[in-house]
Amino acid sequence: MPETKTPSYSQRHPYLFGFAVIIAAVALVTGAMAALASLAHFGSFERTFAEAQIGVVRVEGEILFSEPYTDWIDELAEDERVKGVIVRIDSPGGLVAPSQEIYGALLKLAEKKPVVASMGSVAASGGYYVAAAAGTIIANPGTLTGSIGVKAELPNLEKLLDKIGVSFNEIASGRLKNAGSPYRAMTPEERDYFQAMVMDIHRQFVADVASAREMPVEKVEALADGRALTGNQALDAGLVDELGGFAQAVELVKDECGLTGRVPLKDGPPAAEESLVRRVLSELGLIPDGSLPGRHWVMKAE
Repeated sequence: MPETKTPSYSQRHPYLFGFAVIIAAVALVTGAMAALASLAHFGSFERTFAEAQIGVVRVEGEILFSEPYTDWIDELAEDERVKGVIVRIDSPGGLVAPSQEIYGALLKLAEKKPVVASMGSVAASGGYYVAAAAGTIIANPGTLTGSIGVKAELPNLEKLLDKIGVSFNEIASGRLKNAGSPYRAMTPEERDYFQAMVMDIHRQFVADVASAREMPVEKVEALADGRALTGNQALDAGLVDELGGFAQAVELVKDECGLTGRVPLKDGPPAAEESLVRRVLSELGLIPDGSLPGRHWVMKAE
């Protein structure tokens, strides 16, 4: 009597076996994609394991928060393969405190490694604040920069609310607690209060630029009336050191670090998707400065 072969698992459970094969294939593809994504984060295998790299910190758009930048700066500071850093700036400015935090992180980094600022189309106000921390600043001749100054934006919706028949009752613990309320006109006392605050932050801005650029405070103050300058004008004023683009910044860092040939770039911070709501609020100027919770206004280095 011929021997009966026991059916294989795949024959006995074809659907389960097929499902298991599909799961295994998906896991294999997912793992491969994750590995490729990991390499892509640094650009290439060579970029990841190179002996020497140049770090790049891209400060782009309005400066609304600092953590992605400061975290990336800290990573570059600790990475021994990164010999020098380029701060590539394309920003019109933004909130004061995040600009100051990025400035401070770059000053700390510059104590360990050469830092060069490369300005794109615009590096104004808070964007210039960030650039000032670099040992060398390079701008294109047509870059818009400078605009050293601070402003507070306080919307007044009183007339609009009157038209639609809406009013607000405000109860506060002190006469300045509701200063800047969008529901009524500003009082003279409140205007003086905000003007004093703006000027205090303005003096901080001027002092930091003067210190980082090793310029007399009086010279920076004379330029700090909010005016924007071209790269050419900023060079003449002493706010930038050289004219050129990103490639020139790379060559300068290589020279300062004693590097030759092609040097891979470690580029970041990783892009974060900004929510539609946050973008809309930003455009309307309604994202508050986190250092002053509950205020209906923002203080900007713009």
